[in-house]
Amino acid sequence: MQRWETAPGSTQDVASRITFQQDDKSTAPARYPAKNKIRFVTALTGQLSALDSAIGWLDPYVAVETYSERFGDQSPSTIRQLGVQSMIGAKQLAEYVAFKRLGFEATFVDGAVVVSQLVCETSPAPTSACKVLRVGDTIKKFGGAPVPTVSALREVLKNRAVGEKVVVTVEPSDSAKDESRTLTLIADPDRPDTAIVGFVPADTRIVDIPFDVQISTPDIGGPSAGLAFTLALLDELSPGELMGSARVVATGTINEKGEVGAIGALLQKAVAARDAGAKVFLIPAGQNEVEIRKAREAVGSRLKIIAVATLDDALKQLRLLGGAPLTPTA
Repeated sequence: MQRWETAPGSTQDVASRITFQQDDKSTAPARYPAKNKIRFVTALTGQLSALDSAIGWLDPYVAVETYSERFGDQSPSTIRQLGVQSMIGAKQLAEYVAFKRLGFEATFVDGAVVVSQLVCETSPAPTSACKVLRVGDTIKKFGGAPVPTVSALREVLKNRAVGEKVVVTVEPSDSAKDESRTLTLIADPDRPDTAIVGFVPADTRIVDIPFDVQISTPDIGGPSAGLAFTLALLDELSPGELMGSARVVATGTINEKGEVGAIGALLQKAVAARDAGAKVFLIPAGQNEVEIRKAREAVGSRLKIIAVATLDDALKQLRLLGGAPLTPTA
């Protein structure tokens, strides 16, 4: 039987991955390179041989899973695609939050309609979205009308009826060739008289800021570096050392309100942070209490794990550790 592992990965600084590009219409902002850079952390994942599986089960810091436990009813390629998409979203959110906090103009522009999660009724019809669509699909037309954004899709959904059949044009997750599919609209669970397609869209928004920012992430996926990206941008674009003198690693998603969200593989990431010599590990306060306890037990006194619920919490904790106050620069 095929097995997959999740093991401690590595920590890397974010600042070395950040570049600012300018053109004739924009000027790159002043940059204040930090000496003590915030780091993000990864967990190592991959398929195991039979021997490696046996070894993994003996290692308390390695999680071994079957194919169904790892991927559910999705394919590995779809999972990878969603990981790349969520990483792109994490970078956009980090840029938005950081630049707004520093006093720059920042707004969101809607992106494509990508299926992130399907919504199924108790007894779904054969043509319901959860039977017709697949995670990773991009919806391009709805009833013949182009829907380049989620807002456009919401607009054409108005006045549609529950149970109505609609032809949608889809770019499949595993192909660049468009397909036409007929689906039946279902009732919104919270508003039974309102028709919905039956999926949760991926966050494909792009942030619009006065200059172009690139955070290079060709080797990683997922949204869990959002907090670290945000802190790195703040540190690089404001004077002083936000991290103080402590070696700090951070993990956690970030949303446009600056709220920090839970992540996966906390135990493995804590061990990776400890092994990299970090002294402080910022993690989401909303993480499962059992996961936090196991992570603290694994790293002992060598790594201080601090749970934060928001960006403000993180900045407050860094100040208590000797970091500089954040100074808006726009």
